[in-house]
Amino acid sequence: MKILIAIVVALWAGASPTLAEESVRLSDAWARASVLASRPVASYLTIESAVEDRLLGVTTPVAGHVMIHAVEKDGDVSRMKHIETLELPTGERITLAPGGMHLMLMGLQDKLSEGTTFPMTLSFENAGEITVEVSVLGIAAEGPREVSE
Repeated sequence: MKILIAIVVALWAGASPTLAEESVRLSDAWARASVLASRPVASYLTIESAVEDRLLGVTTPVAGHVMIHAVEKDGDVSRMKHIETLELPTGERITLAPGGMHLMLMGLQDKLSEGTTFPMTLSFENAGEITVEVSVLGIAAEGPREVSE
């Protein structure tokens, strides 16, 4: 019986990171190409969590620091506001997009070139760390699903 319990525990422990990652789904991760490495760049994606969770932080080897930014509007003026964590309500899709919430990559190691990708690791309170591949689109891109006419 002890052997059976040990096997079940080992299987559960081995499966738990996968189960945690499945609780948060990341999609459409992208950033615009940059002209200079000295300028910050915003990155965007969609996050959906099957259970209540919180995004605690973000890292990437292409930037020295990543901040979560919300956008506050005061009349016709929009301002970026740094937020420490991003609440993820159960089943709600949160889309980070131009003109709204985004991840600000600061202290770039080099400029981001269109057509390349880079890894970005998001740290969640419950789901742990999940790494996503970010596509670098053109400087004027509005999103990953643009349709050319």
